[in-house]
Amino acid sequence: MTNPSAWLHRWSRLSRLCLALACLGAVNACHPSQTAQAPTPTEALAPTPTIAAPSLSASPTLPVSEALPESQPEEQAYLLLPTPVEDPLLFIFPTPRPAPVSAWRPPLYPTPWAPTPQDHFYFARPIAANEINWPLADYRYGGVFLPEVVHTGIDIPAPQGTPVLAAGDGRVIWAGYGLFKGKDDPDDPYGLAVAIKHDFGYQGDYLYTVYGHLSQVNVARGQQVATGDQLGQVGQTGKVTGAHLHFEVRVGRNTFSQSRNPELWLAPPQGWGVLVGRVMGTSGLPIHNQPISVAAKENRQTWTVITYGEGAVNSDPYYQENLVLGDLPAGDYTILIPFAGTLYNYDVHINPGMVTYFRFQGRKGFHSDLPPTPGVEFAPPEALPTP
Repeated sequence: MTNPSAWLHRWSRLSRLCLALACLGAVNACHPSQTAQAPTPTEALAPTPTIAAPSLSASPTLPVSEALPESQPEEQAYLLLPTPVEDPLLFIFPTPRPAPVSAWRPPLYPTPWAPTPQDHFYFARPIAANEINWPLADYRYGGVFLPEVVHTGIDIPAPQGTPVLAAGDGRVIWAGYGLFKGKDDPDDPYGLAVAIKHDFGYQGDYLYTVYGHLSQVNVARGQQVATGDQLGQVGQTGKVTGAHLHFEVRVGRNTFSQSRNPELWLAPPQGWGVLVGRVMGTSGLPIHNQPISVAAKENRQTWTVITYGEGAVNSDPYYQENLVLGDLPAGDYTILIPFAGTLYNYDVHINPGMVTYFRFQGRKGFHSDLPPTPGVEFAPPEALPTP
């Protein structure tokens, strides 16, 4: 028979062991261990979600104007980044247009300005520099505006009342109405006008200047004037459609038929030059009323000038020109002339303060050789004959 004391001792130990196991199971039921069950493959690969700012190195560069201040935390920089576009380097530009003709001009060369024996920029502008003092592009010398009526001067579009100034020293030989008809007539095409016989000449001939369509005259016949003296004011008397100054240069005699192109006689702006051309057909005869384009290479600004029409116009004895385009900034240009279905082009360089000359002869194309130097010498005023 088993000893009762030994059996009771073993039963007590077994009871305490079962009670300990039961308590341990209860604890695990309330706080399961993370290692109690192996995670599924999906759960093992799933990252723990976090919130982080995007990498600045992978974002577009901040413009300088939007750079982050040094005092601002880097983690807030992404708030200032521009919204990405599909192609940040794609720009759409407007259709290019010719640059506008500037109203600015440099100071004029002092008169008389004669860089070569053939040039004669003897006259100052008859309109001061505070107004437009160069010719209207469509109203240059030799233009034809009415049937069989050719323009014998240049028109300067100054406002009504602008002072008109003497282009050189001389004596007033006409002041009032009637310059064209030779008698006082309010219907004279020049309207109120002034004419000056100058104190200097050119190659044995006297020089005259004419100022037409004035609103009032401030000088009298026989009055001596100096360069820059006021002769009157711009108006619209005579046969005109608006206020402007009609300006002429006459050589030899003070008549309508003795005019020359004033752009060959007015001093150019400093650093600017004059383009002079003789445009002919293949046979060598001058082409009348031919539009010519002149394009600046630097900014592609384009000028259009028309060759002289038929009538009372006269070419310079040396250049024998039928085209003059003044007030061109010195630089490189391309001349474009359409002829017989072909567009001819020629590159020229405008020299400051001088004439740049070219010839065009139909299918023979362009030439830049100058005419031979004339042998006639300049005669001083005291040697000129009395008209």
